[in-house]
Amino acid sequence: MCSSGCETPVQCLTGALDTLAAQDLKPLFGPAVLERLRPLLVAGNRLSAEVARTVREGELTQAAEHDGKASMASWLRGHHRLSQGKASRLVRNGRALEQLPALAVASAAGAVTAEAVDVIAPVASAENLARAGAQGVDVAAVDAALAEVAATRPHAELRQVVGHYLARLDPDGTEPDPTESRSLVTARDSNGLVTGRFVLDPVGGEKLLAAVESIVQASRPAGDMRTRAQQQADAFVQLCDNALASGDLPTLRGHKPHVVVTIDLDDLMDTSTGGAGAGRTGFGGVISAAKARWLACGGNVTRIVIGPEGQPLDLGRSKRLFPPHLRRAVEVRDEHCVFAGCDAPSHWCDVHHLLHWIDGGETSLENSALLCERHHTRVHHGFRVERQPDGRWRTWRPDGTEILLPEPLLVGA
Repeated sequence: MCSSGCETPVQCLTGALDTLAAQDLKPLFGPAVLERLRPLLVAGNRLSAEVARTVREGELTQAAEHDGKASMASWLRGHHRLSQGKASRLVRNGRALEQLPALAVASAAGAVTAEAVDVIAPVASAENLARAGAQGVDVAAVDAALAEVAATRPHAELRQVVGHYLARLDPDGTEPDPTESRSLVTARDSNGLVTGRFVLDPVGGEKLLAAVESIVQASRPAGDMRTRAQQQADAFVQLCDNALASGDLPTLRGHKPHVVVTIDLDDLMDTSTGGAGAGRTGFGGVISAAKARWLACGGNVTRIVIGPEGQPLDLGRSKRLFPPHLRRAVEVRDEHCVFAGCDAPSHWCDVHHLLHWIDGGETSLENSALLCERHHTRVHHGFRVERQPDGRWRTWRPDGTEILLPEPLLVGA
């Protein structure tokens, strides 16, 4: 117990943060603000090191299994709402600090940022450590040198030093797989717009540019006032339209990929109003009834009857396998994997019989749940999911204890 009366280090930390948050910064003059900020940045570095170290311990002890998760990365995403990239970096940084003790000491002292650890982390990968061992590289000396650069030199210089080391470590390596450098990240903002960032290798990028440019050049009507960026965005959407319409895309859980919109029949039929926010797309977007009617003009409309409590009605099937129309109803209701802390999209999921069909369970909406492959397996090995009367799903471990997610951190009024 420390002098402030808290019983654990984490309680002491929480108390200190509460005190800092309560401090009024308005009276502080410029230099005083900087003096306050400097130790906070160092403390942030130290806290990041502790988080990474704890994540590594959780990985070594398979702590995530306690909550039915396959890895610490998936636990961080599901239980603490971290992005996939952030969760993966935490796991990788924890491994790197374990393998590079000089870097770990500098991080624990607050001299090295989490971003710097992330840049150095590839040095500690199993593949690169094996290469270093085969070439007689003194990894301890490299560790010390990189820790010093990270603590004393600009971040851009650290990137150069690490890149130079890795290039020297494998100067005659095999031609890199182009897919390893590719990434595509998308997000939806508060206005429903889909934003994102992509990185492509030179060949993949050339393919994209050639395809987009072909459509841009083929669609240049007189009086076109669109900017170059707008033209390319329209061309990109047209590429997607063409691919979806071709029928050649891979299937998603037995169905050809298509744009899905859920909307009340009254809103769809009432052409006297735009119906803002009346429709919901399969990937979570919100659109107007007018846009839904526009989509319906060029596609098929599937009717799912909604009951008085806002849930799709039981379609009354008793087959072992869920037919496509019943699967659609389950997807509309559940939207994603219902296991606690999992947000795997519906096209990753199986439809699970809550009461197994061999035990007399019906193939019906009430006896179904969307579960991703991993959690479907978990439920068949002791875990249990159950839908409450209010529509919420709850998950229990094999020992009967419930998996509870932390409450969102809300700012008080």
